Amino acid sequence: MSSMGHLAKRFFGSWAAGPDTAGVQWAHHWMLDEEAELWDQMSGPDRRHSLGVARDVDATLEEPSPRPVIAAALLHDVGKIDARLGTFGRVAATLCGVTFGRVIGYDWLKKGGLRTRIALYLRHDEIGGDRLELLGSDPLTVSWAREHHSRPDDWTIDDHFAEVLHDCDND
Repeated sequence: MSSMGHLAKRFFGSWAAGPDTAGVQWAHHWMLDEEAELWDQMSGPDRRHSLGVARDVDATLEEPSPRPVIAAALLHDVGKIDARLGTFGRVAATLCGVTFGRVIGYDWLKKGGLRTRIALYLRHDEIGGDRLELLGSDPLTVSWAREHHSRPDDWTIDDHFAEVLHDCDND
C-alpha cells in the first residue's frame, strides 16, 4: 500500500487537468499505438501522474531507457479505466481496500453500481495487466501493470527495473 504522503499528494492533485501536448507527445513516443490509445482513455490526473513517473524513471535509468520499462511506468494504472471513479469514489475504494482487503474486490464484482466499480478499482492491477497482454504489449510492461502493488518478493521483472519503477511511483 502506498504511503499516506503519496496518497495525500495524489488526492490534492486529482482535480488538475491532464498533461500538456508536449507531455502527451513524449508519452506516445514510448508506447505502441494500441497502448497509446488505451493510455489516452485514462483520466487526466492519472495520465499526468503516470507521465511524471515515466519521466522520473527515464531520468533515473542509464541511457538509453528501454521502451518497455517507460511504457510500464506510463501504463501501470491503466486498469483504473474500467472503474470510472472520480476522486471521492477513489478515496472510498482506497479506504475499503485498506479496511477490508482485496477480498471485496472479488465479493463485490457482481453487486452492481458503486460496489462493482470499487471492486474494479481494487483489481486495477490485474485488469490492466490483462488489457495490456491482449494488446500484445511487451511482457515486462504487462508484468509491471499486474505486479506494481505486489510485494518485492513477488516481482517477476528485473530487480533493478522493478525497484526504479516502484521508487518513482511511490515518491
